[in-house]
Amino acid sequence: MPSQIDEFLEQQNKSMQALYKPVLYNGWMAATTGQQEYSEKHEKALVTYFANFSDPDAFHQVMAYKKREDLSLLQRRQLDDLYNKMVKNQIETEEVSKTIQLEKKISQVFTTYRPQLKGKEVTNNDLLDVLKNRKDNSERKEAWLASKQIGKKIEKDILTLVRKRNADARALGFDNFYQMSFETQELEMDVVFNTFQKLVELSNEPFRKIKDEIDQELANKFEITIDELRPWHYVDPFFQEAPPVSGFDMDQFYKGKDLEQIVTNTFQAMGLDIVDILEKSDLYPRKNKNPFGFCTNIDREGDVRVLINLDESVFWSTALLHEFGHAAYFKYIDRTLPFLLRFHSHTLTTEAIALFFGRMNKTWDWQKQFLGLNEDELAKITPFAERLLQRQMLVSARWMMTFSFFERELYENPDQDLNNLWWKLVQEIQFINPPEETQFPDWAAKMHFSLAPASYQDYLLGELTASQLQTYIEQNISANLFKPEVGKYLIEHFFKPGASLHWNEKIKMATGEYLDPEYFSRQFL
Repeated sequence: MPSQIDEFLEQQNKSMQALYKPVLYNGWMAATTGQQEYSEKHEKALVTYFANFSDPDAFHQVMAYKKREDLSLLQRRQLDDLYNKMVKNQIETEEVSKTIQLEKKISQVFTTYRPQLKGKEVTNNDLLDVLKNRKDNSERKEAWLASKQIGKKIEKDILTLVRKRNADARALGFDNFYQMSFETQELEMDVVFNTFQKLVELSNEPFRKIKDEIDQELANKFEITIDELRPWHYVDPFFQEAPPVSGFDMDQFYKGKDLEQIVTNTFQAMGLDIVDILEKSDLYPRKNKNPFGFCTNIDREGDVRVLINLDESVFWSTALLHEFGHAAYFKYIDRTLPFLLRFHSHTLTTEAIALFFGRMNKTWDWQKQFLGLNEDELAKITPFAERLLQRQMLVSARWMMTFSFFERELYENPDQDLNNLWWKLVQEIQFINPPEETQFPDWAAKMHFSLAPASYQDYLLGELTASQLQTYIEQNISANLFKPEVGKYLIEHFFKPGASLHWNEKIKMATGEYLDPEYFSRQFL
């Protein structure tokens, strides 16, 4: 006979399941069509979904049950998950609705806005193309500034949203939204930022060496001095992507390749079937489609989809592998688990898998087996690819720390001179010379500040986890990653348990120890 706790949890699972799919489905449709109709349906579904976790009686019941010492692991994990969802929603439905309306407004802008370059509407990919391929300094500067136009358009709304989130968090007894987010994500802020500060210090010397190398290559390419380099001389508007190694264009090996088949073959070799996910995904750019990339788990019952804007490049092949890493994780979660637990145990764990796969196209084994390069091509590409991977890891790690340090400050004091703070951190951590002047709030052009708050630290924690997983796999499962036993290991020890374990307990179960940044340091520093 079910216990009182089991009956309570069963009802909570049923309630959440009924409200979950409309949120994800309408969010997907809004992103793939840009139609206001779906954006409005998504907002309405979100309000109803969050209202489900605002019931004060249910919240007090969860807190009472959490005090019991005779709980099973699954009972405790469900109660912990409910508490983390409910504590954030113990505010009036009207206030939740105001926040969602602001988020919807900003999301709609990110989905449909097209920057102006030379008086014409262009896509983000057009701007990236200029930064990757054009040498003219003024043209590059115009493209970089165009990439920031959206920040000016939405700055006021973002700051309104930040203040609204903070006010709601303070009403619930937290210092600010960022602190609340860490606590309800089972993250210790001091531990995370102490780890990041340690990584800054450990990586200062190797990053300076890499950055000097990059800067010298760029100075030579653009026929300027290193001191004259500015943000528009790099291949990415935020310097979150490393530029190609000088003298070698890796994109050339992707021309004419069937990237859908390549990603299918990659996962298939590891015993992971993604064909059903590919068939439901949206992979190519078009008007009014969200220009970025993400993976969504529509119903936690197997309807997993990927949105990207694919072209024949290293950048988008990395994104393809990355997003299907997320997709594989979601697909293989044990569907006999309670609905609440049919999800990742923490975002950093699914990011770890996505990043693990996203690194693969820089490796010799992957390039030979899946990109189909011959020995001569591999001899040419391997040293460049290895250098590119180290560059990418260091560049992206420094970028993620820049973002995280800024975001914490943004929520602690949104009234300060944020653009000045932004460029101070960019200069100190990324070693980028700021522009002499800019009329835009450059930081605001990054979508995650508004639509994925308090989540960017998960990418770096994911990188650390990916290195720990890869080391364990190569030492204990298979030195060759592209074997079925690797997929079997990932399914059984990382995917299948879903959220039934705390994220650090999952890492310990999979690798024998809790998260340790030492593995990332050994691999890349």
